[in-house]
Amino acid sequence: VQLQASGGGLVQAGGSLRLSCAASGGTFNRYIMAWFRQAPGKERESVAAITFTGQGTFYADSVRGRFAISRDNAKNTVYLQMNKMKPEDTAVYYCAAHLGDMFSGASYYKRESYEYWGQGTLVTVSS
Repeated sequence: VQLQASGGGLVQAGGSLRLSCAASGGTFNRYIMAWFRQAPGKERESVAAITFTGQGTFYADSVRGRFAISRDNAKNTVYLQMNKMKPEDTAVYYCAAHLGDMFSGASYYKRESYEYWGQGTLVTVSS
């Protein structure tokens, strides 16, 4: 599957932004989807993940209550709605996909759980 992320940009602290990730070349509803981010000089970290039908969602503590992941399987697209944004949300955001069985627990948050990655979209939050 190929993943194309979009929607990044510059936003003021407290503002909102919605990222999209369009998938092609695979059966989208067979993939667990996730968003990761990487800030300058830091490791890539998990942001959120969503199961095949969207019934299960998982969030990093740093974004829980502010960000929402969703998917539209008819459009082969996963979204990340980001609200109440903070300067520390500044990063390149990547979408990722896993083809196969459901994960258990912490595996949703691990980079190595995902085989496919998009190219990233830059999000900058100004203070």
